[in-house]
Amino acid sequence: MCTYQTVKVELEGAAKGATGWFTLTGGAVYVDHPYHACHEHTVNIDFTNAGEGPSARVAVELTEESALALVEAIQRALAAAPPGLASAGGRPAGAA
Repeated sequence: MCTYQTVKVELEGAAKGATGWFTLTGGAVYVDHPYHACHEHTVNIDFTNAGEGPSARVAVELTEESALALVEAIQRALAAAPPGLASAGGRPAGAA
């Protein structure tokens, strides 16, 4: 069942779309019918830069199990790195 609820988030990073790399400024996550995946419903994630138009978008359609595995993998990768290593400042917390 579609929730019609979209969770938006401001992002800082980069993504590679059809026309090359672009700066990420936002994302959206929602459960809905997929456009391409062969499932009735998927967890859909859009990585975007609204200021650069529709070509600055990367869309991902995942099964619920895959989405949960991705969340866990992100948490494990961050837990394995020094605190702050992947922050906007680029330096681990406490580094000079």
